[in-house]
Amino acid sequence: MDPAGLVVEGVRRSFGSTHAVRDMTFSAAPGRVTGLIGPNGSGKTTLLLMLATLLAPDAGSIRIGGLDPVRDPVGVRSIIGWMPDVLGSWSALTTRATLELTGRLYGLPKPRAAARAAELIELVHLGDLADQPTRVLSRGQKQRMSLARALVHDPAVLLLDEPASGLDPEARVDLRVLVRALAAEGRTVLVSSHVLAELEEMADDAVYVQAGATVDPDRVEALRDAPRLWRVRAEDPGALDAALAGRDDVTADHLGRLVPVRDEGGAADLLAALVRDGVRVVAFAPAAGDMERTFLELTRESRA
Repeated sequence: MDPAGLVVEGVRRSFGSTHAVRDMTFSAAPGRVTGLIGPNGSGKTTLLLMLATLLAPDAGSIRIGGLDPVRDPVGVRSIIGWMPDVLGSWSALTTRATLELTGRLYGLPKPRAAARAAELIELVHLGDLADQPTRVLSRGQKQRMSLARALVHDPAVLLLDEPASGLDPEARVDLRVLVRALAAEGRTVLVSSHVLAELEEMADDAVYVQAGATVDPDRVEALRDAPRLWRVRAEDPGALDAALAGRDDVTADHLGRLVPVRDEGGAADLLAALVRDGVRVVAFAPAAGDMERTFLELTRESRA
């Protein structure tokens, strides 16, 4: 892997008798967005705190840009941008002053810190609030400011924990475009999010975690090969039901009929058959994205 990337091998971390991270191994490559996916309590935040040099692992190794966050935390902090789920702010300072101060803390000269703050205010669309105290910002606006703070020193690696939390739909689209652009510049981007539909459109790769451990990639691949539900809606639901009458595996929800198919070729065959039968199909798509489907299947397996 390129040394600018991120490599985690056999990492563990406990708090007394609580094993928050049992065994995590994965890598994230430069120029790509990697999604970190798992249920609450699966160890994602503990892992991110270790990556951000705020906790030391009990065992295993971490390399970020070739650096060890335990042995060289200052070096790692100089190349990472860390956006936690909730980051407090100095309530009496303006957004502009907050970003300028953050730049100064990273060693930027005063003129450069001011210029960088102005760049980032425009980048995250906070121009109208730049000179307002941060206490007036909404949750979503504070998230945008937090992202700007993570970018202030132009890091090579970004660690984003629930970056879409509190954002309105337009701001989520802006975030997705921005994250993709940051990765395209060669950065390594690791994103932890429960908003899987959003993450699906943002990430190139996915790492799944359960009970403090990364899920075996072979297990993930096997789930992807399993039949998948496609949602079908027709102009005339009765005609659709008649065309599917010979199948006993069709279910329904409020949005249409759910039909399992083996792969995209099977989906194409299904659509072609419906059209041949005269069904006027108005919607035809997977019932869930790959990430959501894999996450739900892993959850079902763990509860079985």
